Amino acid sequence: MQIRQVLNALPVAVVALALVLSACATTPLQGWGHSPAAAQKYRDGPDFTKANAELVQWLADYLRTDTTNPPGNETRGAEFLAAILAQEGIASQILEFAPGRGSLVARLRGSGAQPSLCLLSHIDVVTANAKLWPPDRGPLSGALHEGYLWGRGALDMKSMGILELATLVWLKRLKVPLSRDIVLVAVADEEVDNRGMKLLTADHWDKLGCSHFINEGGMGVRGALQPEQTVFAISVAEKGLLWLKMTAHGKSGHGSTPMPDRAPDRLLNALEKLRNRVPAATIHPALYATLAAVGAHGGGVQGYVMQRPTLVDWLALGTLMDEPGTRAMLTNTVAITGFLGAEQPNVVPDQVSAQLDCRLLPGVEPRAFLYELQKAVEDSTITWQVLHEAPASESPRDDPLFLALGRHAVAGRTDAVAGPLLSVGFTDSLWARVKGARAYGFVPIEVPREVAETFHGANERVPVAALQRGFAVLYNAVLDVAAGP
Repeated sequence: MQIRQVLNALPVAVVALALVLSACATTPLQGWGHSPAAAQKYRDGPDFTKANAELVQWLADYLRTDTTNPPGNETRGAEFLAAILAQEGIASQILEFAPGRGSLVARLRGSGAQPSLCLLSHIDVVTANAKLWPPDRGPLSGALHEGYLWGRGALDMKSMGILELATLVWLKRLKVPLSRDIVLVAVADEEVDNRGMKLLTADHWDKLGCSHFINEGGMGVRGALQPEQTVFAISVAEKGLLWLKMTAHGKSGHGSTPMPDRAPDRLLNALEKLRNRVPAATIHPALYATLAAVGAHGGGVQGYVMQRPTLVDWLALGTLMDEPGTRAMLTNTVAITGFLGAEQPNVVPDQVSAQLDCRLLPGVEPRAFLYELQKAVEDSTITWQVLHEAPASESPRDDPLFLALGRHAVAGRTDAVAGPLLSVGFTDSLWARVKGARAYGFVPIEVPREVAETFHGANERVPVAALQRGFAVLYNAVLDVAAGP
C-alpha cells in the first residue's frame, strides 16, 4: 500500500475526531523564492528546438554505448561524452581506476567568486535480460517508440548525464558569465562498488573542488501521493549503511544425525532474533515537509491531516509501517542478502555465515547499531565482520541550490509540488558529503508510476517530452546559482 492509499483509507469518523484536536501544522515548502537578476538575461537563451533534437540523439547514442556493470567498460561512455564536449571546445579528462574503467571530468571556468558546482552522474548501468524486453526495443537499442526512448540507463541514469552535458554545452555556447566553475563529472562503477567516485574524492579532489553537487535521487512521479498530481522529490539525505558478515560457529559432523547447537542452527536462531526485532519508527523531517506541501496543494480533510505531524503519526504511522517501502523510510532496516559456508549436503560445517545489509537513519552511528544487533542476538558463538560502513548523510534544505531545483521543478505548473526526500539507498553523493560538500539528488524528469517502476527492471524508458522539459529545469536552476560576475 502506497502513502496515497494509506491516506485514502483513513476512517472518516477517526479523521473527524482528529480535526477537533490541537495539532500544529507543518509549514509547507511553498516559498521557493525568486531567481536572481543575473540569471534572467540568459533564461531564454538556448535554442530549445535545437537543444531538444540534440537531447534525443545524444541520449539514444549514449544508451547504445554498452557500459553494463559488470564488467563496466565505462571508458567507452566517457569517450562518447568527451567527443561531444570536444566539438564544443570544452576540454575533458578521463581518469581510470582500472583499464577500461574510466570517469570523465570537464570544467567550464567561472570567475571563482563562488566555489565550483559539480553536475554528477554515473556512466555504468545495471545488467538487463534482453529476453524480457520487446525485440525492437532492447536494453541497448536506444529506440524511439511512441514518444519514449528505450534502453538500460534511460532512467538510471544516462538521461541525467545527457541533461548535465547539455547544460554545460549551452552555458558555453551562450558565453554565460559564471560566478563559479561548473564541473561535469561522469563516474564509473556507481552500481557496484563506487570505485570511480572513491578514486576522485580520495586522489583527485583538486580536480573537482566543488561545494555543491547535483546528482541522481528523486524525480517527478505522477500520481505518487494523490491522483492527478505530480510530486517532484529532491533527495536531501541518504540513509547510512552497515554491511555485515555474521558467522555462527559449532562442531562439524555428519548430516544424517541432527545434533543441537550446530553452526547452521545457531545461525538460524540468531537470524530469527533479528527478524523478530521491533524497530522504532521515526519520520524524517523531509517526509513531513513533503506531505505538508502535498496536503496544502490538494486541500480537503486529507490535506489537513498531511500538514500536521501529530495527525500523521496518529492516523497513518501504523499503516505506513505495514508497507515495506515506507517502513524502510521510517526505520533502521536489516536485510538478509545471502548465505555462505555449506559445501556438501551431508556435511554439517563448523561455521556458516549470513550477509546482512543494514540501512540506518540519520543520527544512528553504524558501530552503535552493530552493538544493538549483538545485544539482540546474545550468542557468544556468533562473530561479526564489518564489510562496509558509512553514516547517513544530509544536506540542508535552506540552501540556494535546493531552492532553485524546487523552484524550477514546479515552474508554470498548477498540478505539481516539490519537496525533500530521505533516500533509503545511497549514491555517490555520500562521498561528496564526506568531503564537506552539499549534495542534492534530483533528476528533473516526470514519469507516470508504471514507468518509474521500470527502474532497474525490464522495459526501462523515458518520455522524450519529460527529457526536454527536464533540460529547461536543470539549465535554469544552474543559472540561478551560477550566473553572474
